[in-house]
Amino acid sequence: MAMELPSLKMAPVLLLCFLQLARSSMALPALPGMDRVRWQVDRANRRGPSIGLVMSYIDEDTALQASGYFSPWSVQPFIDLYGRRFHIGSIRGVNVVYALTGQRRLNAAVTVQTLLDIFSVSGIVHYGTAGSSNDSMSFGDVSVPKLVAYTGAWTWKKFKSLKESPTELSFAQYNVPNGGDNLLGSLKYRNEELYSVGKPMEEVFWLPVDSAWFKIAEGLKVNLERCNDTFCLPKTPQVVHGLKGASADMFLDNAEYRNFLFREFGVSTIDEESAAVVMTATSPGVPVIVFRGVSDLAGGEPTWSSTSLMNLASINALKVAVEFIATIGRQKSTPSVQSSNN
Repeated sequence: MAMELPSLKMAPVLLLCFLQLARSSMALPALPGMDRVRWQVDRANRRGPSIGLVMSYIDEDTALQASGYFSPWSVQPFIDLYGRRFHIGSIRGVNVVYALTGQRRLNAAVTVQTLLDIFSVSGIVHYGTAGSSNDSMSFGDVSVPKLVAYTGAWTWKKFKSLKESPTELSFAQYNVPNGGDNLLGSLKYRNEELYSVGKPMEEVFWLPVDSAWFKIAEGLKVNLERCNDTFCLPKTPQVVHGLKGASADMFLDNAEYRNFLFREFGVSTIDEESAAVVMTATSPGVPVIVFRGVSDLAGGEPTWSSTSLMNLASINALKVAVEFIATIGRQKSTPSVQSSNN
């Protein structure tokens, strides 16, 4: 009997490990064809925790595939789930599951939620391109924002209604010629309802990235690219930390609204997905960080082509994200998937 006691003591631990392993695949719906996906997910999760890496545009995905940074897991290189492909592998010896979210808020949130619910993910890294509303930032620069906000939620107010907030957008201020009223009235920016573990729902406007991860990102030393196959920038881009970013379900190509966002909110980069990524990861308390490369000036540029700059901005944002993942791996000693064979 004495010899059996150690195994009895270990039984709860073994049961807990089994339940943790099964938790992710059990979250899959009972639909035809899901048994195989469930088996694939369980096998991928047995590698241990991974960094969830997400990007929104095909050009951003192409930059990763062409870079050679990502090494697919030979046992199970990808899992197709809910119309998306989740790539299983490693970057610099760190377990990674990456997926192309697609554009705009809903696509980004659905993809991140799937990563959190189905895969064994220890944090979310988001990289991509952005428009700049800050004249001190240049093409190819990479912003690591400390705060992001969703600036696409509005109360569209009645004509000539009283001003309720100092940051309302009044269309009459942009009449040409100046003066007079505008029947479109004004917009009041709304807060988001944030539901998070262990807290009551709170209304927030600014969403912070993970503070510990942000501190790590501040210490990164990354040499960014100045040239691509098309042309070279006048100066070498820089990594900028601690600015603010904004997201909305629209592509901004308007100089006046660009200036408004910087003037009223202090926003330096503008995209369509970052706020959704941060909010989705923040809800369960999962670390999250954002890297955005400047590909255009959100309507403020006179001649530059955002299309030709997107590749360079994607590459630079990716370089910073990869260095961050490698640093996290060194600190946490996350095992490489290449050592796992089952």
